[in-house]
Amino acid sequence: MSETLTLSPTPNPRVFRAPDGRNLSPPATWDCLPPGDAGLTRRVKAAGPSWAVIEKKGRKAFSKGLWAPRENIEAARAALEAERSTDAYAKKRTAVVARREKSHAAYAVSFEQEVHAFLRFSPRYAELAEAIAKLVAEHATPVGSGTVARTERIPIEERAEAAVIAWMRHQTTKYDDMKIERVAGRRREVRRELAQISRAVIDLHRRDVPHAPYSCSLCSAVVLI
Repeated sequence: MSETLTLSPTPNPRVFRAPDGRNLSPPATWDCLPPGDAGLTRRVKAAGPSWAVIEKKGRKAFSKGLWAPRENIEAARAALEAERSTDAYAKKRTAVVARREKSHAAYAVSFEQEVHAFLRFSPRYAELAEAIAKLVAEHATPVGSGTVARTERIPIEERAEAAVIAWMRHQTTKYDDMKIERVAGRRREVRRELAQISRAVIDLHRRDVPHAPYSCSLCSAVVLI
């Protein structure tokens, strides 16, 4: 068995569905390597045949583990543990973490600036714009947050706009408490409607016209936070 496949899970934990519709079961000599250690997973894949089990939910895909010969998993794990126990590896990891932290810090600053540029509030609301830019960046930029700010599929300007709209959806509307019908497309429709309202609120602050902060969902949200 030399196949390297990507399979889908079934109700049976030892039966998986292949892209061509076949139901496959791993040999008794295979084990499942849980997801979470990318380095170990790469080594096991390189060592021989393997089956990656991926569960798709909507547009997202979730790893359910990698099935491979038990001896390959054990050998790869032992080799990796030995490598990771050395001083050289520790120094390398420290350098990598430092680079990532520096890169993240720089991106967080750039993203906050992009959010501020998108808002384009009137000077009257300059402090509010700064506060919102900071709040949105703090929420959206952490590594692993899964927010639109972490994707590279769209320009950073579009990421900033999408992050503001998403933040406002949760902070300035009743979205989190809404009972939305379980009808295909309904949640997306609700989000579009709320996005239009959020953009109208943003436009209000782009004009040099005073309004009562307590009656403004955006001003109130920032004060409460």
